Amino acid sequence: MTSEFKLILVDPIEDLCHEWRQKFARIEAVSVVNGYFEEIAEYDCMVSAGNSFGLMDGGVALAIVRYFGLELMDRVQDYIIQHFRGEQPVGTSFIVSTGHPNHPFLAHTPTMRVPMSIAQTDNVYRAMWATLLAVWHHNQIQKQKIRIIACPGLGTATGRVPFHRAAKHMALA
Repeated sequence: MTSEFKLILVDPIEDLCHEWRQKFARIEAVSVVNGYFEEIAEYDCMVSAGNSFGLMDGGVALAIVRYFGLELMDRVQDYIIQHFRGEQPVGTSFIVSTGHPNHPFLAHTPTMRVPMSIAQTDNVYRAMWATLLAVWHHNQIQKQKIRIIACPGLGTATGRVPFHRAAKHMALA
């Protein structure tokens, strides 16, 4: 599916980037950046691997809110209320506008219902697959396409998923 768009895996932790490089080595449309998403000049869609309620108050989600503005979290939470009755299931993803001219979209993709360890689950795989499907679906029906996705480690911080396992599950998707 990534042949329709490019995927940039971005994280400041070199050990995770090393695992990504190994697991994604054969996928040409994927690149790995050992750094922060704010340093990437070109991408259309940022992935926020948050929780089911759209609370973006820690980790990468907080960095996303600081970069794009608090209004983005409001849009995410409004979408969750309108489309999921207040709780977005793990294994789903949706695209919203960021309001940013250079990085116009966000894929909100919960890896966990509430902050907790997800190390013994398949949530990372389900979240990555849901993200790819949401982008594919967006590109089928929207005029403004998503060509480049920036994605952080899924489940690797709060979720405590070991880097090798997270990379494997992301690559499987």
